[in-house]
Amino acid sequence: MGHDTKHCPTSKNQEDPGDEKYEQGPVAPNGGEGLTLQQVMEAMRALQEEMAASRANQERIQAYLVASQATSEDLRYSNEELRRDLQTRAGEREGADQEPVTPPREFPTPFSQEIVDAAIPVTLVGPKVTFTGTEDPEAHLTAFHTQMMLVGGSDAMRCKLFMSTLAGTAMDWFISLPDGHVTSFPQLTKLFRAQYIANRAPPSVSYDLFDVRQYQGESLKEFLHRFGAQMVRLNLKDEKMMVHMFRKGIVPGPFSESLIRNHSKTFAEIRRRAVAHIATKEEVSEKRTCVVPTWPRATGRPQTLRVHEATTEMKTPVKQ
Repeated sequence: MGHDTKHCPTSKNQEDPGDEKYEQGPVAPNGGEGLTLQQVMEAMRALQEEMAASRANQERIQAYLVASQATSEDLRYSNEELRRDLQTRAGEREGADQEPVTPPREFPTPFSQEIVDAAIPVTLVGPKVTFTGTEDPEAHLTAFHTQMMLVGGSDAMRCKLFMSTLAGTAMDWFISLPDGHVTSFPQLTKLFRAQYIANRAPPSVSYDLFDVRQYQGESLKEFLHRFGAQMVRLNLKDEKMMVHMFRKGIVPGPFSESLIRNHSKTFAEIRRRAVAHIATKEEVSEKRTCVVPTWPRATGRPQTLRVHEATTEMKTPVKQ
């Protein structure tokens, strides 16, 4: 055991039988070739542990499958009992009252049966608009569509929610429609427009903006808001025309003079300058209303000396 053993080939053509094992397996700690008994035992022990873990995992899976099958059996049994109970109750109610599947209408309604049967969620909040018969129908439809974009809903739901916005003579008109006449929301919209076409506001033209002028005593802020609202209604796109109309409508004053001195190319630039002018004017007005404190008058009482003045007098020597 204490001698180093060297393997020498007997001939060039003779191959060492341990070369293939040496390349495939790890080298033994004692310098020999092949696996030792300890390594074989450790490999077998690791294999046994893997097999035991796999067996335990299979047992857990089998137990889970058995529990799931038992739960499925319980659910199927409960569903069968519930179905039989419902069938029994339905048979008793049908035999006792002979009620039809669809109950008759309690009062005539212009909606078709499909719209009547459509359910509305309890949590749904309806539109906060009302039409009494004197307002602009287009404005009412625009407000209704805008609010319905937030909640969505089917065609039948829109019909029911639109009915909830009617009041007064408008509700009287809706009830007077033939029973089951309304089958869709576009049809209801068409009937609504035709009934109240006289209430529609006349279409605005771009020249109407020339009539928007600043009133005597109206602030620049109020006039800017009123002018901008009219621009939105007219849907103007010509920047030069908007600038020209605003300069014509504003009353003479400091801001009007500034527009004459410095021409603006877009209405957005005029709006920015107007906002800055309004802020400056409000700040100046606030300064003018502030009470300016008066300078305190001198009194006969001796004034108290400050700390550094008293210290200086104490250090100054008295002249004799």
